[in-house]
Amino acid sequence: MIAATDVQYHDDHAIAACVLFDDWEDATPSHAWTVRVDEVAEYVPGQFYKRELPCLLQLLPPVLPELTLVIVDGYVWLGDESHPGLGGHLWKALEQEIPVVGVAKTRFVGAAPVAEVVRGESSNPLFVSAAGLSLSVAAEAVRGMHGAFRLPTLLKRVDSLCRGRAS
Repeated sequence: MIAATDVQYHDDHAIAACVLFDDWEDATPSHAWTVRVDEVAEYVPGQFYKRELPCLLQLLPPVLPELTLVIVDGYVWLGDESHPGLGGHLWKALEQEIPVVGVAKTRFVGAAPVAEVVRGESSNPLFVSAAGLSLSVAAEAVRGMHGAFRLPTLLKRVDSLCRGRAS
C-alpha cells in the first residue's frame, strides 16, 4: 500500500491528509482521511521537517503495518544523506524500513539529489527524491502515475483533501 501525504497549516492548527493506493497507476484511492493537529511548531527556515514531521507521525500509525512506501510533498535530501529533508527525517523515523519518495514542485537551491520529471504538457518539472529505493525507480514511478497533468491525480487529491477539510 502506498500513502501520499500532505499538510495544510492554519493559525492555530494543521490538517494532515493521506490517500492510500495499491499501484502507482491508480486513479482513485482505496482510502483517504485527515487528522487535525492542534500543536504545530513554528516554521523555521531550513528546518521545515520540525513543523511537518510531527503531523505525519500522527497521521500514519493506523496504516504503518500495511505501507510499502510513503510520498511526501517536499524533498527527501537537501544535499547528501547527512542533510535530510522532510522525507529523510520521515525515513529515519520509520526506522528506514519504509521507502520515502519526495515530490516537490519547486527547485531546491542547494545540491539536493533529484530527478526532474516532466509530466503531461507542462514544461515545468516535478523534483523527485527518494530514500529506501533508487532515484531512477522513484522518478519512473512518479512519471507513470495517473493523470494527464504535471501533478498526478492522487497527489492533487491529497493536496485538496488537506485544504478542503480545514476548519
